[in-house]
Amino acid sequence: MGKLDNKWLRAVIPALLIHCSIGTVYCWSLFKNDIASYIGKPIGEVEWAFSLAIFVLGMSAAFGGRFVEKDIHKSSLLAAIFFVVGMVGTGFFIYQKSLVGIYISYGIVMGIGLGIGYLTPVKTLMLWFWKQKGLATGFAVAGFGLAKVIASPLMEYLLGKRNSEGLLVNASTIYTMFYILAAIYLVMMVIGHVLLKKPAGFEEESVQSKSFSYKKVLTNKTFIGIWLMFYINITCGLALISQEKGILAFIGFGAIGLVSSLTAVFNAGGRLVFSSLGDRLQDRNSVYKIIFISSITALLVTVLFDGINNSSAILIIILLCVVNAGYGGGFSSLPPLLSDRFSLNSISTVHGLALSAWAVAGLSGNQLSAFILEKTHSYDIVLYVIMGLFTVATFISMYVVKPDKVFLESGELNRKEEVVAIKQT
Repeated sequence: MGKLDNKWLRAVIPALLIHCSIGTVYCWSLFKNDIASYIGKPIGEVEWAFSLAIFVLGMSAAFGGRFVEKDIHKSSLLAAIFFVVGMVGTGFFIYQKSLVGIYISYGIVMGIGLGIGYLTPVKTLMLWFWKQKGLATGFAVAGFGLAKVIASPLMEYLLGKRNSEGLLVNASTIYTMFYILAAIYLVMMVIGHVLLKKPAGFEEESVQSKSFSYKKVLTNKTFIGIWLMFYINITCGLALISQEKGILAFIGFGAIGLVSSLTAVFNAGGRLVFSSLGDRLQDRNSVYKIIFISSITALLVTVLFDGINNSSAILIIILLCVVNAGYGGGFSSLPPLLSDRFSLNSISTVHGLALSAWAVAGLSGNQLSAFILEKTHSYDIVLYVIMGLFTVATFISMYVVKPDKVFLESGELNRKEEVVAIKQT
């Protein structure tokens, strides 16, 4: 194997380049108010662009899994094209003050790039890191989480100065920012596309099994259990994370930006730590039990200390960090868990189907906490509801997601890639 064909250059670096680019979708909160102000639309209407992007991300991954399975080079290039065109289109339609155009460009076009780009490097990473699949996926998905930490200062710089009311001094920077970012991410994603390569000796799946059945996956009890607990983890995470700034402001804590950066680091760190932990456990499903129980414990301690009103700022920050870490860890632990249950052969397809949970949660997570606050005006009720959902997820992990391997195809075909991957180690 040549020096240029190694797991870091051919798997980790391209995965980070792709995921650090598309992960900037989570920077939405930095400029959504600026978009609303520039185009003269209510923030509530503008918000739907982000919700739509997350929904399309999940659904494009669900329907694009087989395409990614067949050719990672076409899928990585397609992801770059859709993502960059979506960003350029968003800038153009902000300039045109077209909300529908923003929905189409940011929500649909960029959303397709997000879904295909998120899925593309995962299987290649697991082939290179056969014995450490959790560590491999942790690298990629950590890049998605770190994107906000890396891109936020650049975006603030590109947006420029604000007046005393928090409005941009030069309003045109809101759309020019998208053009500049599109150029940067085009370079990053194309480099990732060029570098991404499966291990030597691996044959592309031209023999992709015709016996693969979507029905077998979607009706399988283990898959349904994994889908549900993944959905609940995202919903609970978004329900709390979306209220992060509001909770800190409510208790009078001033350094909100610092806490936001801290929780983003925990979000990214959880992606690497939890998935790596799964490599050392007998059953990767145990990672989800740890995530759910630790989140329940942090919520319970906060509630026992008289809730949000009377808990110390440190305790609330710990709660936010724990939930953020579990939120990120749930993403990175999913592909290796699915690989253990359904084999590596069709992992891109099965992983894509599971990511449909992200699409649904993207529409329900933020709205759940907003609905509760509208009806009760109490952050404590939000904590109780989230704790209840985490409890349901724990029972699903314990009693529904069984440790048995699920065979979707013939045993010989299932083992084909696994044997090839073992030879690379």
